[in-house]
Amino acid sequence: MKFIKHISIVFIVFTSMLSAQVKFEAKVSKQKLGVNERLRVDFEMNQDGDNFNPPDFLNFTVIGGPNQSVSHSWINGVRNYKKVYSYFLAPKGRGTFTISQATINIGGETYKTVPISIEVTAAVDIPKDPNDPSYIASEGIHLVAEVSKTNPYLNEAITVVYKLYVSPNIAVDNWNEIDSPRYNDFWSQNIDTQGQKVQNGMYKGEEYRFLVLRKTVLYPQKTGKLNIEPLSLDIALRVPTNRRDIFGSVLMSRTNKVVSAGNNTITVKPLPEEGKPLDFTGAVGDFTFDVVASKKELKASESLDLKVIVKGNGNLKLFKLPKVSLPSSLEVYEPEHTENVNTSLSGMQGAISDNYTVVPQYKGKYPIPSISFSYFDLKTGSYKRLSSEEIILDVLDGPLNAGNNTTASNGNKQPVVLSKDQFAYIKTKTDLVSTNTSTFFKSTTFWSLLLLPFLAIPIAIVIRNKKATRDADVYGNRIRKADKLARKYLSSAKKSLGQKEVFYIALEKALHNYLKARLHIETYELSKDRINDLLVEKQVDSLVIKDFFSILESCELARYTPIDIVTMQEDYEKASKTISLIDKQAR
Repeated sequence: MKFIKHISIVFIVFTSMLSAQVKFEAKVSKQKLGVNERLRVDFEMNQDGDNFNPPDFLNFTVIGGPNQSVSHSWINGVRNYKKVYSYFLAPKGRGTFTISQATINIGGETYKTVPISIEVTAAVDIPKDPNDPSYIASEGIHLVAEVSKTNPYLNEAITVVYKLYVSPNIAVDNWNEIDSPRYNDFWSQNIDTQGQKVQNGMYKGEEYRFLVLRKTVLYPQKTGKLNIEPLSLDIALRVPTNRRDIFGSVLMSRTNKVVSAGNNTITVKPLPEEGKPLDFTGAVGDFTFDVVASKKELKASESLDLKVIVKGNGNLKLFKLPKVSLPSSLEVYEPEHTENVNTSLSGMQGAISDNYTVVPQYKGKYPIPSISFSYFDLKTGSYKRLSSEEIILDVLDGPLNAGNNTTASNGNKQPVVLSKDQFAYIKTKTDLVSTNTSTFFKSTTFWSLLLLPFLAIPIAIVIRNKKATRDADVYGNRIRKADKLARKYLSSAKKSLGQKEVFYIALEKALHNYLKARLHIETYELSKDRINDLLVEKQVDSLVIKDFFSILESCELARYTPIDIVTMQEDYEKASKTISLIDKQAR
């Protein structure tokens, strides 16, 4: 009897030890699935732990989770504990992938799960089960991208409108963007959709509710077939079931659904070569052109503004204005480029201009010859040329330019009348008087002037050595040059601190002008991917590049959000610092 009793005690102790053993393992809903199916991964443990670290889920998109559940139970006096972290995954493509290890700390020890291999095949047919929430969601919710034109010309505006259609019996709780389209080979501008209301409409012959999520204007920058990437959303929603509550109301089931607008392909036509002007710079749309002088009569050394203006509807930010040609006697400064452009669903509208400061040096009349501007008219499918009128500047007062024949003369010579007293003012005799009775030779002033060049030699050597040291200081010169560029491009933005819209427009313009000057690119090349590639090529640190793009995003978001002067000051200082860092790091 004692032997049996001891055996029972040992058995109880052994089972208690087994029950205390820590378990941490990963379980999957299936190890083979189609690319259009979803995978559930559970990480289970029998004791509570800390610092749970899931795997990175490479080749999968997390569409749900982590969801946490805890359960307790007592069976024959023994406590059972289970804690589960659940994730819902969507594969990104076909292939064999591995879900790597997850880790957790339990009782001071680190435990890891075993990696699991998952095979993803081509899309499979999903059974149409009217009681399956996923099937109901797939049938009652659709994300659609409506493209205004699929066969545009190069630099012709097209629009993409993303609409979410939802069946009346489905309730949407919220959604998150899991994949935003990158408009490679396009100049793009998002249109504000805040305040959009749910509307009623038809989709494939059935009544739906829909909401406009995003509107984007695109200007294709390449010809041929271009791809518009899809927008993808992870939507949390509730769908009806066949069950009812005690009051007879339909019970709803919660589920998640990933929807995508799908790829869209457009074919971009090149602009015709026939009739293309030699001075054509890529303007496409409907424009007017003018050259305006702020004044036509002035004095020498006074300044006037000469403005070259293009107005209308088209790709206003994506072409160059023609240059003015002025007589050499007029001093002309580099133009200040101004853009007053709004972007709507019909494309860019507004005006761009180059403002030249002109200063005449001599008296006379100076013609500013007519200049022309060419563009491609989408309405007629042909090129058009607009020309300005000739402007005559009349400089009324100032020195005469001996080589300047711009002033008109009547060609009649006036007779010279001689007089016997015409040389009377010339004296033929003079009395010279000494103005300095002291002796200059060997005086203090004499010796000072004699020794001064010798004393200046070591001073000149010191100055030259300091200059050579400064020129050799490549890093220091780069810092000074960077700070100078930052002040140059950000000066107009600093003047506008406190005026939100004016400040952020000036800041964005300063950043764009800096990029064009530093990277030697044109306005039409100012895409995020192009800028990123050029900065990486010049070995600019990735964190600096990220800060630069965050400033540009702040300029964009500031138009729609309230901003105080403290935030504006912080953005200005961040922009100045980032420009300096780019200039110091760029090779």
